[in-house]
Amino acid sequence: MSEAIIARGLTRRFGDVLAVDGIDLDVPAQQIYGFLGPNGSGKSTTIRMMCGLLRPTAGSVTVLGHDALTEAETVRLKLGYMTQRFSLWDDLTVRENLDFMCSIFGLDAAERRARVAQAIEEYRLGEFAGRLAGTLSGGQRQRLALAAATLHRPQLLLLDEPTSAVDPQSRRDFWEKLFDLVGQGTTILVSTHYMDEAERCHQLAILDRGRIVAQGPPKRLARDIDASVVEIESDDLPLVRRLLSGEPAVLSIAQLGSRLHVLLESSLEDPEGCVRRALAGHAGPATVERVPATLEDVFVAATSQRGARARAA
Repeated sequence: MSEAIIARGLTRRFGDVLAVDGIDLDVPAQQIYGFLGPNGSGKSTTIRMMCGLLRPTAGSVTVLGHDALTEAETVRLKLGYMTQRFSLWDDLTVRENLDFMCSIFGLDAAERRARVAQAIEEYRLGEFAGRLAGTLSGGQRQRLALAAATLHRPQLLLLDEPTSAVDPQSRRDFWEKLFDLVGQGTTILVSTHYMDEAERCHQLAILDRGRIVAQGPPKRLARDIDASVVEIESDDLPLVRRLLSGEPAVLSIAQLGSRLHVLLESSLEDPEGCVRRALAGHAGPATVERVPATLEDVFVAATSQRGARARAA
């Protein structure tokens, strides 16, 4: 399978701030590749370098076979870019926004009319076609932004947290549309901070402090996690949490209903035994059970362990 994006040693500094730190990346064609990471992890900066909007401080990135820096104009004609703010013209109508985007890509009048009409139907915008974009709801603006980004039928879509300002149903509908586009041959790179969206990607890279700390198919990442996970049931969960919080091998503790979900370092040979020993003589009866890891566990383990190594250094 060919790669739509290849990055090697991709780096970007803003003064003394190292925003992206030597990223190596291969994005397969005709798949959804996800960037998962907290704010400030380098997701948006990396995407902007792929678009040719930012010059890398070091390294290289090839997009659809073209150098994103020296062949930026060629790259832009082959990709669609959608930001979390949607980048719409609020004082233009839905139809005018779409027509203007067509003109940017040099489509003639007849082709513009055809593409706009098709987009309005395909993205269910007919009811709002005459309304100003600034009056639309979050979900409606999202549909319009995606329609605008795909009018020129790009081979690659770069989506920077496109669902951060919409309701759950709109998020679900949006993702179904992304899979439709992949089925038509489009490659999609999408950044998100939602775990459920990350799980829907074919491939995933977890970013932290400008570096990729884990990457691969989400299920494989959960299977191969560098940590152990146990869940605890007890009549006194606050006490159990306090007792475990002081254990050096504990990476995180999260309450899930009537259970505590505990992530521990992988170096432990007997994670359940470690937990039981920490609770012995202090807490009442407790059930301790090892459970499969989730993608959220992968994220916490990857970012926590890197943070601990940085502090130790």
